[in-house]
Amino acid sequence: MKKILLPVLLAALSLTAQAQTIPAAKVPAAAVAAFKKAHSNAKEVKWEKEDGNYEAGFKQGKDEMSVVITPTGTLLETETELPVSQLPAPVRTTLASQYSSYKVTEAAKIVTAATGATTYEAEVSKAGKKRDVLFNADGKEVKKASEAQ
Repeated sequence: MKKILLPVLLAALSLTAQAQTIPAAKVPAAAVAAFKKAHSNAKEVKWEKEDGNYEAGFKQGKDEMSVVITPTGTLLETETELPVSQLPAPVRTTLASQYSSYKVTEAAKIVTAATGATTYEAEVSKAGKKRDVLFNADGKEVKKASEAQ
């Protein structure tokens, strides 16, 4: 499972760097149908195209969420924003020790649809530059990527 998880996470990170906002009318019908079936109560939906897949960012209840869906309607992952204080304790410990000079600005829980694997994302910033860092629940860093600011 670890052999599958890392390539999926790497692909997800590379996709976010190349996201392009698009109108809902340009999203394939299968992707829209899959999204509406899974999140019929979603509000304020915004679509982005990411290297052939589609990401829908939205609000569901009080949660800020996003999903990545293929053009044929296959769900790849679901991301739910959460307060930094709700990251697992081992993740917060790793952030405090390895990123003590950074400010943690955002946090999220990411669930990969195919495997059910959960990772946690922390957006950290320092001197105007942001970086997303992914961790497993044990606080082990899985991946980091720089973001343009």
